[in-house]
Amino acid sequence: MAEMLPAWVADDTAEDTEPEGVATRLLCWALSRLPWASFQDAIRMLNTLQTNASYLEQVKRERGDPQAQLEAMQGFLERSGLKVEDLDRLNIIHVTGTKGKGSACAFTECILRNYGLKTGFYSSPHLVQVRERIRINGQPISKDLFSKYFWLVYNRLEETKDPAHASMPAYFRFLTIMAFHVFLQEKVDLAVVEVGIGGAYDCTNIIRAPVVCGVSSLGIDHTSILGDTMEKIAWQKGGIFKPGVPAFTVVQPERPLEVLRERAQERKCPLYLCPELDDFEEGCQALELGLAGAHQRSNAALALQLARTWLQRCGCQGRGELKEVPPSTELLGRPVPLAPAFRLTDAMIQGLRDTEWLGRTQVLSHGPVTWYLDGAHTTSSIQACVRWFRQTALNQDKPHDGSEVRVLLFNATGDRDTAALLKLLVPCHFDYAVFCPNFTEVSVANNADQQNFNVTLENALTRCLENQRTWTRLLEEKVGQDPWLPSPLRVGGLLQPAPTRGSLLLVPPAPRPLNSPALVFPCLAQALRWVAQGRDPQLAAPTASGAHAHPAASSGAVLLREAAAVRVLVTGSLHLVGGALRLLEPALAQ
Repeated sequence: MAEMLPAWVADDTAEDTEPEGVATRLLCWALSRLPWASFQDAIRMLNTLQTNASYLEQVKRERGDPQAQLEAMQGFLERSGLKVEDLDRLNIIHVTGTKGKGSACAFTECILRNYGLKTGFYSSPHLVQVRERIRINGQPISKDLFSKYFWLVYNRLEETKDPAHASMPAYFRFLTIMAFHVFLQEKVDLAVVEVGIGGAYDCTNIIRAPVVCGVSSLGIDHTSILGDTMEKIAWQKGGIFKPGVPAFTVVQPERPLEVLRERAQERKCPLYLCPELDDFEEGCQALELGLAGAHQRSNAALALQLARTWLQRCGCQGRGELKEVPPSTELLGRPVPLAPAFRLTDAMIQGLRDTEWLGRTQVLSHGPVTWYLDGAHTTSSIQACVRWFRQTALNQDKPHDGSEVRVLLFNATGDRDTAALLKLLVPCHFDYAVFCPNFTEVSVANNADQQNFNVTLENALTRCLENQRTWTRLLEEKVGQDPWLPSPLRVGGLLQPAPTRGSLLLVPPAPRPLNSPALVFPCLAQALRWVAQGRDPQLAAPTASGAHAHPAASSGAVLLREAAAVRVLVTGSLHLVGGALRLLEPALAQ
């Protein structure tokens, strides 16, 4: 039988000669040849590469030698059948930043698609389905295409594995290589590529000759990888600059901007500062953006410069008149020169208006329950989220009887300063704060797209309990500072699996001087059902069977059922928002 199998399946010299290893190789080969089952099996096989936590540890160890990381990625790329030079044909727009880089990419892609170009777009993370990470003409690639390219790349890597090196790249590296294959073979006119983490050491940085680069707004995030100051993070982001390739950034704090300028100089990269979107609106009506929130204006301004530069450098000026407008004098003295504004074409205006980007300043109105979803997860992005939520939700007409309940649904992951994020949310005056892990269900075995092998339910719930205690403390401090602020009336608790099968037990926290309107649920589905109380047609009513009532849940349920309007802000994690979208908009998961 061995003669009928590929060498990498029958290989008895492989490192994994244990029965489990041989069985895994045989299963992989067999699954790759089952078209009727290949998509779900591709997702499950992809999930075996989920070593993000260990990968990040590896990055931390190797960050002193970025060349080694890029060489490893280049090796995986070549084993898959591509050379780094092949990527030059993709006419890439490479974008990094701390916040807004995904939105800036979405604006850029939509603008260029409105010019009639065939676009590729690689982003992360996905919200509902992993196919979202690889898009053609704004749409996630089909299940058939995903399966085709997954197995093409997977099999080539298995067939060429070297005993001296890892046989498979980690999850994000694999998807990056797969995206390059998709874009090349599907013959896109251009590819918008969003950096994963940082820039200098990111696996997308094997791109050697992009058409143009962009840096969105900088902030503090991924400090264990990128450094704990804005200057260190700016240094990492500037690592994507390439000799002779123009780069654009938005208004930044002075020192990080200076670091970007220094990085651009050492890499012989012409760097420009984007003018404000106001400069493009002079003499014409205000631009309409498809993404809500004042913070999206800087992302749109960056996208305009990226799209316009791409059109100029790729010989597409004839697709629309691009006349420069003299730059304003306000910023001319800055160390980074100000790029000129220009008269926008109809395709640019339409592209900004048509841009969609799920999970960012997104509103879902489901009867009396309105969900406000934003994947903000840094202090500056939470600040922007609060401004958007207050303007959008709190400024809406109040119900005639005044019965409105505001709920915060929150989770945060990684090494983020949760206390700093929650403190920014206190001024929204939520009636309840609900904390839960990013898992849609207690068991996600049937939902491969949402599986995360790097986090256990126990660890995630422990983090949620810490968030609950932090919220309680922040409210106590607020009451202590403001004698006119009424004390919260509701008691918090933890909702967790009880010993009896399928039942739930509500466990109150230790007594505290001030009760907290906070609840912890073991999964998103239970949290959303409690908030909606059967009033959202997409969610089943919460079940009381087997549950032990607790004042916080009981009194809250009554208020939520009787309120004329329930406004729910879901934030703190893109993964949390993605799980919520999967439950609130089931069509996205089909």
